[in-house]
Amino acid sequence: MMSSSAAAAATAAIPSIPRDDDGPVFRAPWEAHAFAMALTLHDRGVFTWPEWAAALASEIKRAQAAGDPDTGETYYLHWLATLEGLVARKGVASAETLHRYRDAWDHAADRTPHGKPIELRDEDFC
Repeated sequence: MMSSSAAAAATAAIPSIPRDDDGPVFRAPWEAHAFAMALTLHDRGVFTWPEWAAALASEIKRAQAAGDPDTGETYYLHWLATLEGLVARKGVASAETLHRYRDAWDHAADRTPHGKPIELRDEDFC
């Protein structure tokens, strides 16, 4: 669970975060998880908020140049791409490892019935 003070600091530092009067808002659980991962990595000193904001802005500009309609529905896809890029550039995990886990999660999600928890298995990494 993310702390409200950490979420408040992030929303203050990054004005583009979708929010309401209570703080950040998410369309799906994975968005909240991506947000929490970024808070944790920031708290551990992997990146500063100005560094994050610049990387996120760059990712959004790249996506818009590639045709993203900028309707707000893809905001956390950009957030996740930024998170993956910074993690790889900072040497926390390689791009190869990130892709391996993304593929494993996709495989696990494909075999998981709707509404059931997704669990990674060894065969998901094949």
